[in-house]
Formats: sequence, structure tokens, C-alpha cells
Amino acid sequence: MWVSKQMKPAVPTADADLGVTTIAGDSVGVVTRGEVRALPVYGPGGYVWLPENGAAVLVIKGGPGGEEQCVSGMKQREIPRGMEPGEVFLYGPGENSVYLKRDGTIQLRGTVDIQGALIVNGLYYEPCDCGGGV
Repeated sequence: MWVSKQMKPAVPTADADLGVTTIAGDSVGVVTRGEVRALPVYGPGGYVWLPENGAAVLVIKGGPGGEEQCVSGMKQREIPRGMEPGEVFLYGPGENSVYLKRDGTIQLRGTVDIQGALIVNGLYYEPCDCGGGV
């Protein structure tokens, strides 16, 4: 009887490690202290991100013994010069980026491909065919 009172259930643990991705995609492989495959990728709401091979990522471990794991993010790139608290800078491969600034400015870098209507100052945009040309 007294032995059963001495035994306590395992307390769920949470731990994190820095790892390197070995398999890219939505179900990644990561090496931390060993390789683990088929980890789900989590990110902020409204944001989709797939880590590339060789990316340094944050792996969160939970559950009894830390057997439940997921990739939750990676080290930020260099912060843009002059970036202020509350601003958002999204970057992709190469030089593509979207910068949401505190003053309401949106800076886009890369090719912009608009699928659907473009509204400028409340009016639908229609390209001008002002005498041909390029």
C-alpha cells in the first residue's frame, strides 16, 4: 500500500532544442540530438512557412518524456535598418519581401502578380491604352 502512495504520475515536460532540417516540406525531418522525421510545422496564425533543407529551426518537445515534437520557427534574418517595434517584415527566397511599416506604408520587393481586381483610392484600376507603346 505505502509503495503506491510513493509513486507519482510522470509530470508532462516541455523542452526546446535548436535543430537543422534534413527533409523539407510540411512534415520535416530535423536533427537535434538525433534525427526525427515527420514533424509538423507550426507558425503564427495567417502565416504559412515551409523550412528549407539545412535551416536552423526551433524544435519544441512536450508530453511525458518529450516524445511529442514540432518545428515552430527559425532564427530571424538581419533586422531591416530603421525597423520599429510593431512593424512586420516578411521575406522569401532571394530578395522578395513585404514590409508593413508603422506609418501605413507597404513596401513590396520582387514581382507583383495580381490575381483579381485592383482597387486604387476606392476605384477599380483599368490600365490605360494611351496611344500604344511599351
